[in-house]
Amino acid sequence: MNPTTTPLLQLDRLRVTLRTRGEQRTVIHRVDLTVWAGSAVGLVGESGSGKSLTARSVLGLLPPGAHVEGDVRFDGASVTAMDPTALRTLRSRDVAMIYQDPRAHINPLRTIGDFLTEGLVTTRAERRTSAEAKAEELLREVGIADAPRRLRQRPAELSGGLLQRVMIAAALLGEPRLLLADEPTTALDVTTQAEVMAIIDEARVQRGLALLFITHDLALASAVCDSMAVMYAGSMVEHLPAARLYDNSCHPYTRALLASRPAPGAGAQPLRAIDGRPLSAFETGPGCAFAPRCPAAQDICVTERPPLDPVGEGRAACHFPHLSPTGTNGTDRSARHA
Repeated sequence: MNPTTTPLLQLDRLRVTLRTRGEQRTVIHRVDLTVWAGSAVGLVGESGSGKSLTARSVLGLLPPGAHVEGDVRFDGASVTAMDPTALRTLRSRDVAMIYQDPRAHINPLRTIGDFLTEGLVTTRAERRTSAEAKAEELLREVGIADAPRRLRQRPAELSGGLLQRVMIAAALLGEPRLLLADEPTTALDVTTQAEVMAIIDEARVQRGLALLFITHDLALASAVCDSMAVMYAGSMVEHLPAARLYDNSCHPYTRALLASRPAPGAGAQPLRAIDGRPLSAFETGPGCAFAPRCPAAQDICVTERPPLDPVGEGRAACHFPHLSPTGTNGTDRSARHA
């Protein structure tokens, strides 16, 4: 990728504050992320780390009263400064989102055909017959047989896997340049998960789309993405090439996540749980949010928040990135810092 060109998506010092129960609470402290045209970036982290809010900020879909600092730019244009007309264009033509639960985002009283063609008919003034033809073609492309019959059905008549395919087709119908996939496989069985991700990845490659893939599944994200961004308590703590995730990640949280996964062929060994509990962004103090759970934490970690600085081939927000609980060579370093 040419570093002199404009990134398709750039989040620059993104900070989001919400008013809850009469007080302002920071739900995203800082996210700096770049997505180039045609690339795939995985955004991983525990529930509540701010992944979905980060994705929704790209479309300007934050809760009412949200206060945004920093900037979100799509193809050089500031999303935070867009008026309602520009936002509608962004959402209908440039950026599409695949949601985690398709049943929560498809009107149960209308047919699949109505759901798929509404955007083309209302925002692009296409004829109904032309829109239906495009919808049929895309349903076949995402692996749904007997497309004409499916267009006449309602959501309750389709399985979860088929509905997720419908959501993918709906996202692709607008011919976007960027796909935001917010845990699109969480509610599906393992076999269907693989099929759905294969469809998304194939469509991305064939159409030259960029992808921001939000997930808890480190293995899945590293398999389909070019780079990985790890979030914890409202901040991005590490960003590195996906191919280097297992061998070269250096933030203690990333290494702890990797160590807590079951390893094929490792035998009947207990999983290594991360001590303590995950913090919400508004609970964090002035230092590193992961410090209370980190075996390598020192005094400065409690008092000073580390910046996201270059480390090796990536970036990490850690005062002592080379003292992570599990080193890149697989040895356990936690004992010397306990």
